[in-house]
Amino acid sequence: MKIRDISRMAWDQVKRRKVVTGLCMAGISIGCAAIIAALSIGQSAQVYVTNEVNRNFKMDEITVTPGGGIPSSKGSSGSSSGTSSNLDPGKLTFQKLKIIQGLNHVVAAAPFQDTGYMQMLTVDNKITDVQVIATDLRMLTKYDKTFKQGGPSDLAGMVVLNRGATLGLIDLETRQKIFETMNNDPFNQDVMNQYNNLMVVPSEMYRQKVQLQAQDYSSSSTQPAVKLSSPLQVSGILATPSGTSDDRATYDKIMYVSLETAAQLQKELSFNSDATVQSVEEGSYNSITVKVDSMDNIKRVEELIKKLSLNANDNLYQMDQLKEQFDMIKMAALGIGVFILVIASISIIVAMTMSTHQRRRQIGIMKVLGANMRQIRNMFITEAALLGLLGGLLGVLFSYLIIMGLNKLVSSSGDGLSFFIPLVTIPIGLAFAIMTGVLSGIYPAISASRTDALTAIKRD
Repeated sequence: MKIRDISRMAWDQVKRRKVVTGLCMAGISIGCAAIIAALSIGQSAQVYVTNEVNRNFKMDEITVTPGGGIPSSKGSSGSSSGTSSNLDPGKLTFQKLKIIQGLNHVVAAAPFQDTGYMQMLTVDNKITDVQVIATDLRMLTKYDKTFKQGGPSDLAGMVVLNRGATLGLIDLETRQKIFETMNNDPFNQDVMNQYNNLMVVPSEMYRQKVQLQAQDYSSSSTQPAVKLSSPLQVSGILATPSGTSDDRATYDKIMYVSLETAAQLQKELSFNSDATVQSVEEGSYNSITVKVDSMDNIKRVEELIKKLSLNANDNLYQMDQLKEQFDMIKMAALGIGVFILVIASISIIVAMTMSTHQRRRQIGIMKVLGANMRQIRNMFITEAALLGLLGGLLGVLFSYLIIMGLNKLVSSSGDGLSFFIPLVTIPIGLAFAIMTGVLSGIYPAISASRTDALTAIKRD
């Protein structure tokens, strides 16, 4: 018999024995759907968590800080600038920044120096706390930041605010009253609700004048000394990052200023005439952020940066930890699906063994007509493979229904997680289903091929 004849006879038996076929397909489909759905849920969760981690920790960025070396002594007599540079090889200089910017796979490299938290005052006497970061304002768009209003400016005294810095600006009198009420009655839910509602109220800050205020809490007097900066103008407002709500944005209030503006602010707001805690030295930086075109090139760029006697750190270790955790989840899910398929395979073995007993006359006639043992075995194994294939296809349909139901459930709860079925999981599920059918059909096939032809015909 040809392969086509064997396949046709197997398909006729699958269609004829509808109840047995349905039961076997049901078991295989459940196992196949469990494998596809479990792998899809694991992959979807991994993609979601990876995107969240990448958004918060920027997996494609490297933080570069000064490296080790013999620190140069400033102000020592008889030492030239070249000698000082040799004594301090780990210094993060403007020249090294230019070298890093020219490296292969580097998209952008710019200083991001945290100069601390300060109070921002508006012309209408509203106030909020912001984190002041000194950087090259023209490079902000290179770091996945988009402008909602305006843009960067090279002029001195120009600043850029993120979305959080435009939320929750409260006038001084209201702010003081709320804080006093919260201190006197910390469990007053109405006051807490009022404060939380005020924290998400946006203010129109584009092209507005603002000032920074610093207080000297180390002073021994009851009233801390206060200094105000010269007026600053908001040249741009950054858009809210994708997936970030206003409630979350209120915890991330940032003002970006140029390095020149940061140096001027430190002179104006410093309470120590000798030096500031975080000085912005001209031509030298305490930290720069390097954006790489792909995470695959992170380590390669890091090695080149370290050759400049600098420290380079990334966040890829978090990705490795996530990968290990999700690999364990996927293996556990795969084990559950395989267990279900093992149970389904038992039902197939029982069903096909019974079928062998019921079809003894057919087997006997086939042998009398010249069919050999191999052809009979192939017919039963093909029949089992067809059961596995049909059950696998039904399992694929079930897995899509499961994922659709989960997406509706998750969307109703307001979570940003979205489940999907990677195409690679479908052939995996089908392969397990067909393999289950084939393995389950081996014993019945061998049993059928050993049936004595004359005995089978005489009994029936």
